[in-house]
Amino acid sequence: MPDPSDSGARPLRLMPFLHSFEPGGVERVALRLCGQWARQGAAEGATRGIDVRLVMGRQDGAMRSESPPGLPIYMIPEPFPTAAWETIWLMIVLRREIRAQRPDVLFAAGNTYAIVAVAMKLALGRACPPVVMKVSNDLERRDLPGPVRALYRLWLRIQGRFIDHFTGLAEPMRAEIIAGMNVAAERVTIIDDPALAATDIAALAAIGAGRTPTTMGSRRYVSVGRLAGQKNYALLLRAFALAAGPADHLTIVGEGGERSRLQRLATTLGIGDRVAMPGHGAAPPTLAAADVFVLSSDYEALPAVVVEALASGLPVVSTDCSVSMKSLVGSFGTVVPTGDAAALAAAMRAQPPLTTAQRGAAVAAMSAFTVERAAAAYAGLFVLAASRSGPQNAILAA
Repeated sequence: MPDPSDSGARPLRLMPFLHSFEPGGVERVALRLCGQWARQGAAEGATRGIDVRLVMGRQDGAMRSESPPGLPIYMIPEPFPTAAWETIWLMIVLRREIRAQRPDVLFAAGNTYAIVAVAMKLALGRACPPVVMKVSNDLERRDLPGPVRALYRLWLRIQGRFIDHFTGLAEPMRAEIIAGMNVAAERVTIIDDPALAATDIAALAAIGAGRTPTTMGSRRYVSVGRLAGQKNYALLLRAFALAAGPADHLTIVGEGGERSRLQRLATTLGIGDRVAMPGHGAAPPTLAAADVFVLSSDYEALPAVVVEALASGLPVVSTDCSVSMKSLVGSFGTVVPTGDAAALAAAMRAQPPLTTAQRGAAVAAMSAFTVERAAAAYAGLFVLAASRSGPQNAILAA
């Protein structure tokens, strides 16, 4: 790690790390934060701000174009394709870059990266910088079978032992993190999910102001996310088959390994001609053309797409997939039990459009979830983390 004596001569050196530019909410938010920190650092000069050094396992992925201009990115050219074992490859790349660049703080952008962070603590010992990890998923994981869930709880406690500080995306997550990770309250900070930029909020609010809902006999439902098991789009298709009238349509924006299975299921359910899966793309155009946003996930933390939907004036129907979901959706939609197709269908069918007053209130509530606010809060947290010895250092020194 850098010599503390030179801490006033340069900005804090931050090293986030990502597998690739493959689409994902965690990765998109991380890129936005990196861009904001880099802009802030450039504006504040050489002795203040944050010096961001993003480490990537590989450079492929549809979000490559979303990488902030001028952001330093560090990687080792792949000797052969590493996607099948991307976590191990990222560990190799990150360890090399930590030793070469001696960052002050590592930033793990989501739960997916916890294993990489713990591996760095074990491999580097006292030479490993403190790690701040953003908890990006539900920690209850009620979808897991009993024995697997017990192992998952053990893994959370291992994270709590080695990772220095955790952030949650909304206040309801605080108690969940403290209990799940078995950590003291002072090792948990709540920073509202940096889902959008302030300009995004304004653009989405304009969509909401001009929204003209269709009639109840011809409704347009939309969902946005990876075509992966966690999102449980099979549940959404079954619910749509139960809820939809002959003129209703469903659009699922996203890409992933479950595409073929979901297409077959839609055909089996007899709704294939009313379900569109256009692939990865920007959410706002689809939100503008929709009447109801639906989230069918088995587990989440605080999905950025729900913030986008509410800011655009769309009501949200969601499964109870997160400790934060009921407080996020509030009076702007309906939350139903996870895995219940009949309950999801009934809520989809019954959900009214938001009133003008509700749309304004939703924009005001979602304005808390901006990257500008979050980046400043994280910057202060990183300075604090860099000034403290982490739990792993204490263990090794004991």
